[in-house]
Amino acid sequence: MSAAAKIGIVVFPGSNCEQDAAHSCQQLGIPFRYLWHGERDLAGCEALILPGGFSYGDYLRCGAVARFSPVMEEVVRFAQAGRPVLGICNGFQILTEAHLLPGALIRNAGLKFICKSTALRVDGSCDWLDEPHGTVIHLPIKHGEGNYFCDAATLEGLRDGTAGRVILRFCAEDGSDLPHGATVNGSVDGITGISNAAGNVFGLMPHPDNAVDPLTSYSTDGRAFFTTVLTAVAKEMR
Repeated sequence: MSAAAKIGIVVFPGSNCEQDAAHSCQQLGIPFRYLWHGERDLAGCEALILPGGFSYGDYLRCGAVARFSPVMEEVVRFAQAGRPVLGICNGFQILTEAHLLPGALIRNAGLKFICKSTALRVDGSCDWLDEPHGTVIHLPIKHGEGNYFCDAATLEGLRDGTAGRVILRFCAEDGSDLPHGATVNGSVDGITGISNAAGNVFGLMPHPDNAVDPLTSYSTDGRAFFTTVLTAVAKEMR
């Protein structure tokens, strides 16, 4: 990434993880700037992050109001131009509401907020994550509506890569599927992170931004997301 290039961190009313994303950038020496929800100027931004939180109080559905923010028109254009966009937790919900990613995030099985560390298996690659398939990483989750749902046709498309791609699934510590009947939040097929077919738009419920600084996290597996996008941007800028 060039010295002038920045990651833009979109801030909606109710966002509460924009500073976590910013701290991650600072830890890794990545320039960034905040983008208020009413902004339309993405100048200097080579990648975008939609952080976690409760945009607009999560009224209607999570992300449903944020989808109509002025900045989202530019985010959609940015994504459609093939530029990297990452949605973390509430950001993932916004990306599905904006139809940049298929499916929806609904209430967790059991209807309870979940906050804990999770084992995740890398089942695909995209501009934001390019670890060997089968790699197990550890990231925290903290959500009440992170249960990924889609219809059978969309699920088939995710699996074969025509409608998107499954990048992360919840798994056991050894990388195997969770035991039959076991679930973290009810997500179909254990899915917790998907990209679009082009691989530039990625949404996930776990928080890589909370697994970067070794002083504040049990894991630094979140670093891979930020360093991978730097490589993708560098290739694009050549």
